Amino acid sequence: QVRLVESGGGLVQPGESLRLSCAASGFTSSSSPMSWYRQAPGKEREFVAGISAGPGRTNYADSVKGRFTISRNNAKNTVYLQMNSLKPEDTSVYYCRRGGVAVYWGQGTQVTVSS
Repeated sequence: QVRLVESGGGLVQPGESLRLSCAASGFTSSSSPMSWYRQAPGKEREFVAGISAGPGRTNYADSVKGRFTISRNNAKNTVYLQMNSLKPEDTSVYYCRRGGVAVYWGQGTQVTVSS
């Protein structure tokens, strides 16, 4: 059974950092394209960052490029999103997504950036 569990969200001030984790089970995350999306209230869900299967090539939305880093730990079957220099506009629910033939989503974790 495929399962994705996000953690690491919280309330931070502008300029601070957070690291989100996505613990995968039921499949090998390094064998699937994995990504992070986010959805703010009243807005559509949007792509944030992705990491390919195999060699782990990464890509980012322009709005987070240079501030966020996606990575994975194959031994822990976990994908991470390191978020630095957070801004109020980064406030959203962040979701982990497994791509490929069958798409799966986690339940999301709330990130709030506010002074």
